[in-house]
Amino acid sequence: MTTGDFGPNGPGYGSGGPGYGPGYGQPGGYPPPQGWGPQPGWGQKPGGLGRRFWARVLDGFLVGIVSFLLSVFLFSDDYPFLVTGLFSGALTFGYFVLFEVTQGATPGKRLLGLAVHGPDGVSKPTASQSAIRNSFTLLAMVPYLGALLAFVAYVVIAVTISGSPTKQGKHDELAGGTRVTRT
Repeated sequence: MTTGDFGPNGPGYGSGGPGYGPGYGQPGGYPPPQGWGPQPGWGQKPGGLGRRFWARVLDGFLVGIVSFLLSVFLFSDDYPFLVTGLFSGALTFGYFVLFEVTQGATPGKRLLGLAVHGPDGVSKPTASQSAIRNSFTLLAMVPYLGALLAFVAYVVIAVTISGSPTKQGKHDELAGGTRVTRT
C-alpha cells in the first residue's frame, strides 16, 4: 500500500486530503450552474442547442410522415383542412407531450443522446410541464400568421438556450424549469 491509498487522514484520502485519493480525481465541476441546485442529477451535462436542433428536425420529419400518411389514407379529399396547420400543430404537440411524459425523450432526442427532465433534474416532466413546454408548437394552428409566430418562438427559444449557462430555453423556464440533458 502506498501513502496515496491510505494517507494520514485514513483510507481514500491521499496526501492532499479528502477528495484526492484513488478513484476520486481532482475536485471540480461544482457548484453546479445557478438554477440547477445541489440535488441528484446536477452532474448531468445540459443538452446543447445543436443536438436539440437536430433532434427537433428528426422529430419534425417523423411527425411529417405520420401527418402525410394520415391525411392520405384516412382523410382523403373530404377533409383538406386536416393537412393544414391545424392538424399538424395538434399532432406535433401531442407527439412531444406523449413521448416526453411516457419515455422522457422523443425518438429524435433519444437518437441524439438527450433526455427531458422535470425541474428536479431526475424525473420525467409531468403532463402539465410538458404541455407548457411544448405549447409553442400550437402556434402553427393560427390561420395566416401561424408559421411566422412559430418561427419567432423558435428564434426566442434558440436565443435563450444559447444564452443560458444551463441551456434552458424560455419554454423550459415557463414550464417551471424543465431540463434537457445529455444521457
